[in-house]
Amino acid sequence: MIAIRPERPDDYAAIRAVERDAFGRKDEADLVDKLRAAAAVTLSLVAEMDDHIVGHILFSPMTLNGKPAPVVALGPVAVTPVHQNTGIGGALIRAGLARCREMGNEICVLLGHPGYYPRFGFVAAAAHGLTNNLHVSGDPFMVVELVAGTLVRIHGEVAFHPAFDEV
Repeated sequence: MIAIRPERPDDYAAIRAVERDAFGRKDEADLVDKLRAAAAVTLSLVAEMDDHIVGHILFSPMTLNGKPAPVVALGPVAVTPVHQNTGIGGALIRAGLARCREMGNEICVLLGHPGYYPRFGFVAAAAHGLTNNLHVSGDPFMVVELVAGTLVRIHGEVAFHPAFDEV
């Protein structure tokens, strides 16, 4: 049985291990630590199985055209290698998007695999008039509405936290 819950300070070492193991490097684990240190975390959830953390997802605040906005970035999301392809990542994404919506966010953007994220409603962000401060374009830059109709009125540049510059 998998339980999804908010992270706690005593989870930090386990989250770091999940991020490192899932990506085979420490960059994403460092990103999580930097976002926490900068108080730039909107939501951070863990997936727990048998009292062990096997997955993690983080959402961070973004600006739109240089101003605070109801926009969050998804990433990173990680699942331990032995538990990948079991639905844990999808469960974290669905739970995270729902909670971000409940918190008043209207869209979520990410830089990710265009073959994976459309199943959660993500579409090409550029088709909706969005750019980003990391200058990533094309299929990896995606967006999903958390509130229907939002993409009709939100346009311009979304900015990821500066910690993303180093990943």
